[in-house]
Amino acid sequence: MKAVVQRVKRASVRCGDRTESIEKGLLVLLGVARDDGIKEANWMAHRIAHLRVFPDKSQKMRHAVIDHEFDVLVISQFTLLADTSAGHRPSFTPAAPAEVAKPLYEHVVQRLQGTDGIGCVKNGMFGQHMQVELINDGPVTIMLERAPSPPHRQC
Repeated sequence: MKAVVQRVKRASVRCGDRTESIEKGLLVLLGVARDDGIKEANWMAHRIAHLRVFPDKSQKMRHAVIDHEFDVLVISQFTLLADTSAGHRPSFTPAAPAEVAKPLYEHVVQRLQGTDGIGCVKNGMFGQHMQVELINDGPVTIMLERAPSPPHRQC
């Protein structure tokens, strides 16, 4: 599972006539890999909620969204899993198929919605063509990655 997390003054996503927007907080572009599961989704939601990228009074990044009830906008982004190792056309085989990715993406959103201290949690429209607008604050952009857990070995 991969995420690009941007500290924003505001952000929005539009698909057709539906628009979701947030004020100060985090814009999260989230990609789900083929072998990801609930462990990776839980890890990612926890990491996003506790990522200390907001400044304190001395301008050191010591605060997270949960410290100030800031907002989070999560957008599915399978292209984060692009394999560009061969040729010029990216391959998306590392990305999970929609039937795997959508429930894990929704799980991350639900976990964030259920996290105390976060303001509004909004999300994009899974599998749709969307337009994203943001004002990056800083700019601060962090990449998070959680490799799939190895399968539990039976004795």
